[in-house]
Amino acid sequence: MKEIKIGTGAVGTAFTDSWKKCVGTGRLGLALQKEYLDGLDYVQEHIGFSYIRGHGLLCDDVGIYREDNIDGQCRPFYNFTYIDRIFDSYLERGIKPFVELGFMPSKLASGEQTLFYWKGNTTPPKDYDKWAELIKAVVRHFISRYGEQEVLTWPFEVWNEPNLPGFWKGADMQEYFKLYKVTAYAVKEVDGRLQVGGPAICGGADHWITEFLDFCRRENVPLDFISRHAYTSSQPMSVSPHFMYQDIWSSDYMFNELKSVREMIDNSPYSELPFYITEYNTSWHPLNPVHDTVFNGAYIARILSRGGDYVDMFSYWTFSDVFEEADVPRAQFHGGFGLIALNGIPKPTFHTFAFFSRLGEEQLYRDDNIIVTRRKDGSIAIAAWNPVIVNRSGSDQESGNAVNDGDKYKAANEAAESRETRSFEIELPFDCEAVFMKRQTVNEDVGNPLRTWMQMGRPRYPGKDQVEALRQAAQPGLNTCRINTDGGAIRFNLELTKNEITLVELSAINDETDTYIGLDDSFIGY
Repeated sequence: MKEIKIGTGAVGTAFTDSWKKCVGTGRLGLALQKEYLDGLDYVQEHIGFSYIRGHGLLCDDVGIYREDNIDGQCRPFYNFTYIDRIFDSYLERGIKPFVELGFMPSKLASGEQTLFYWKGNTTPPKDYDKWAELIKAVVRHFISRYGEQEVLTWPFEVWNEPNLPGFWKGADMQEYFKLYKVTAYAVKEVDGRLQVGGPAICGGADHWITEFLDFCRRENVPLDFISRHAYTSSQPMSVSPHFMYQDIWSSDYMFNELKSVREMIDNSPYSELPFYITEYNTSWHPLNPVHDTVFNGAYIARILSRGGDYVDMFSYWTFSDVFEEADVPRAQFHGGFGLIALNGIPKPTFHTFAFFSRLGEEQLYRDDNIIVTRRKDGSIAIAAWNPVIVNRSGSDQESGNAVNDGDKYKAANEAAESRETRSFEIELPFDCEAVFMKRQTVNEDVGNPLRTWMQMGRPRYPGKDQVEALRQAAQPGLNTCRINTDGGAIRFNLELTKNEITLVELSAINDETDTYIGLDDSFIGY
């Protein structure tokens, strides 16, 4: 049992809100669907992200770039009907666009390479002048509709994962640098104060960061932030038409990557630039069942607690399972990225974010499994988590590297399985007679709709009664109690089961029991 003692007069440090500054979404065209917007309402009500980022702003389904043939001449036409509807919906829900400039409109594309079910074109423009005019027209329209001061708060990110050949033809670094330069100049031509950045690469290609920084310095290209993605899954172990399975590495793997990139930026001429993680999760695949599990929720908690040490913003990928990269989802639970499953059912990871949204601004204590915070009103909020990583293919829990020694792999998994419970003995100062404790819990048995769905026989398209049962099963467990203070402090034990994430909220009691005349609790069994 770990002892945590916080004394009277303890002064903490600021707990940053980097973890809730942005969230990802499927392609922007999905925002025209009711279930998508209902899910965003729910997320904003319980978590309240600041920004939302997704692909497909310039893809054909959003319809911005069109061409008319007039007297034998091709003239671009910019159609903002759908994007206005989409961005209006975001702003009405208190969330701003984090604008990803991509992919390529088919009529402006230099080739036919596409990716995903919805066929986003990932080739360079055949005419960079027309591309630049498109970017300027889009940015000018945003300013015209939403106002200069509003749009100045929106980051503009150039493309997505150009280091992967599927996302950028040939993963051609120099061609991407050209795209970035043309795009950045186009954005700044509209208003030099607008924020533009990149290169939005995925992990394993950080040499792009150094070369990108060198390019921008050498060519005097505008650059206001650096962006990157971060996932902690191995290469696929098992792939089928419906699922992909991967090992999940220790969260230290992600932190080491973030620290390394932060050092690259700090050692460059751009040392003051913000560093944004514009996508992160455990697995990078939308059909990995890990995303639906309580383990995922407990695992992500440490990243929320510590990620702000390295980055200025990190964006969970994604808020909803209304998502179609690998075709229209084929089942209620299918391994989708979302915090919210289909039919508006919150997953365990949703509650991790909701719990963190209840934490205070002052961090009093933190380790790998718990964070203790104080709110402005003096109440205390604690989040604690106990992920149990048990990998199948043989990977080192700390480094994420393959392990060839079978005995070492077996020992690591046995050690993980032995930590199915984790206990804390906590002492906190309170200047009052008694404290009210409220504890919400998600674990294998509570707040786990995936388990209930499996018990139902995994219905692909559950009926209304089944959906209602899943929504009930998705709610956290709740326990409350009163703790009397002793010597200006309270003491209690906190025990976590396997893959549990819990929120404990503690506040001083203003006891008004004595104000009730004739009160006799024996009549109600107390």
